[in-house]
Amino acid sequence: MGTNGREQGMESTRSSPGMTFLRWVSGLRWHGLHWTPARVITLVFAAMILSGAIVLRLPVAGRGDQPVSFLTALFTSTSAVCVTGLVVVDTGTRYSTFGHFVIGLLIQMGGLGITSAASIALLMGRRITLRERILLRESLNQETLQGIVRLTRNILLITFGVELTGALLLAMRFVPLWGWRAGIGRALFHSVSAFNNAGLDLFGGFRSLTIFARDPFVLLVIASLLIVGGIGFPVILDVWHWVRRRREGAHLNLHSFTALTVTAGLLLGGTVAILLMEWNNPATLGSLPWSGRVLNAFFQAATPRTAGFNSVLIGSLHQGTLLLIIILMYIGASPASTGGGIKTTTWAAVSLGIWSTIRGHSDVNVRGRRLEVGLWERAATLAVLALGWVVVVTGVLTFTEHDRFTLLQLLFETTSAFGTVGLSTGITPELSPAGQLLIILTMFFGRVGPLTVATALAARMRQADIRYPEDRVLIG
Repeated sequence: MGTNGREQGMESTRSSPGMTFLRWVSGLRWHGLHWTPARVITLVFAAMILSGAIVLRLPVAGRGDQPVSFLTALFTSTSAVCVTGLVVVDTGTRYSTFGHFVIGLLIQMGGLGITSAASIALLMGRRITLRERILLRESLNQETLQGIVRLTRNILLITFGVELTGALLLAMRFVPLWGWRAGIGRALFHSVSAFNNAGLDLFGGFRSLTIFARDPFVLLVIASLLIVGGIGFPVILDVWHWVRRRREGAHLNLHSFTALTVTAGLLLGGTVAILLMEWNNPATLGSLPWSGRVLNAFFQAATPRTAGFNSVLIGSLHQGTLLLIIILMYIGASPASTGGGIKTTTWAAVSLGIWSTIRGHSDVNVRGRRLEVGLWERAATLAVLALGWVVVVTGVLTFTEHDRFTLLQLLFETTSAFGTVGLSTGITPELSPAGQLLIILTMFFGRVGPLTVATALAARMRQADIRYPEDRVLIG
């Protein structure tokens, strides 16, 4: 056997079952359809959702005499895999301990995405092939293949390290409240849910974290977990490198600087705005001391990025506050993170591009650098595509729900689903079956990514054989 044959043999014997499945799917040809990495990512997420729904449909996963319906199981599974947090039944009381374990596992797999299979391969010491590296690059939103395996390994270490730390901290509060077994279980579940920006909770009664509105320790631990999980793994690694090498002249790259700046600006601006609008609202911040108002305003500014926990009643917020949260949910977290939305850097690129156009500049410049050609146009395409989806789904919901809810409530619900946030004004359990299916599709679309879904469904792009003469139309 030649060298190539030996290498192929090594690859076939060292591939984990998960990566073998990905490699098999990515090489498929079905009625002339080429399974690109984007299509494989879409298929893997869909397979995880369907598998989760089937398991949650089992009697052992539910509580009571009757198992949950398939639509309810599908909704819960989609919410967990897409790390959203919207639910039509109460997670804490409707599902059994086994069901909670399955939901937690789905959250973990959904948060890591394609990286889940690669992580299994790395843990087993297996080799990752070029095709699998391409899948990882697409899943992690990276430009090149350089260092992609090392990035995947670091993501695995960061994820489990942060989740374990969060669980230990939360256990300090939960164990005295619920005992060792339930306290540790809840601490681990909510640490995983927070870091993966899922927002699912086990406290029952659709209460989320409102029972901890006066507990700064729990709120700050949860907020820290969701902010770290939503900032993006490349940013975490770049910050770590900067801290270690700053005396040697190291500096943050442009992506990290932009993501951190936009995140800090949205957190600060959101906190101040919520404080101003809800300060005297007795149903939200008005009944708390000034320190509690600041704490809960900060928490509610952080959760739309895109965790879904709430420490105050979302349905009791003023309309202006709901509109502000809709904007925060639409922007979402940062790329290559566990969060959704159009992403902080996308919003920054669109804003910078618009500002440069207004000033009459052909280049988009920031921090002494020029953004690559076409970057802000791609960002604008993503933003418009996402906005179009949210508007269309909201419009359809006005028909399926027969005017039972206000337009603002439906817009809030749709944006929350697209941004994989999970916040709700309380209408999710009351949605019609058609409305639930629309929200399921929106959660899936928001998690996998508008451009990824569009690429997965589109035929292969072909280079145009003819270029027509240039012309113009008037705008404005």
